[in-house]
Amino acid sequence: MDNEDVRSLVSAHATRHSAPPALADRIADALPAAPSHADREGSWFWQGAGLGAATTAVLAIALGIGLTLTHPSHDDLLVDEAVANHVRSLQASHAVDVASSDQHTVKPWFNGKVNYAVPAFDLGAEGFPLAGGRLDYFDGEPIAVLVYRHRLHTINVFVRPVKKSGSIGQVSGTLDRQGFAVERWMKDGMEFWAVSDADVTTLAQLRTLMMAESHAH
Repeated sequence: MDNEDVRSLVSAHATRHSAPPALADRIADALPAAPSHADREGSWFWQGAGLGAATTAVLAIALGIGLTLTHPSHDDLLVDEAVANHVRSLQASHAVDVASSDQHTVKPWFNGKVNYAVPAFDLGAEGFPLAGGRLDYFDGEPIAVLVYRHRLHTINVFVRPVKKSGSIGQVSGTLDRQGFAVERWMKDGMEFWAVSDADVTTLAQLRTLMMAESHAH
């Protein structure tokens, strides 16, 4: 790839940002120093080749930074996927595969469908009745989904073991994405994602209740 090709890639893909001081210093260090009189008397060919290599290296750094800034992270993609799965389940009127408010019915329904025990809890007394469960597909694999109701809202809670390679489940917090609230947390080696059009306070309350139930069991 020649210098013109690299410049074209940068123009097409890189996002323009003001360089932080540390990056500016890196680029300055990568550029060749001003040639001495003796250097100017050397071979013009090798001088040109050296300058071209340095310029290519600097442009490659800029291109890599630009692509990093413009491409969404894996965590961002998973948040979008959780929201999309929630919306699809409502549009297809397929929120549950097993309809029951009994945790002792919902939990064993997942046996053989996913390779982990699903922590299902009936929280009806606290205002979050269990509506049932569903098998969905998330992050490239089957996942258990617990479905709760709160007033007029449906809440999908995606549950799976925490991946050792690192995932969004290692970080707790609430997000707002496309008008939907996403609450995520980790408890006892399990990763939970709650998605709903309810407000973030409601999902934070559900998270607190489920974490307390997990501790009790």
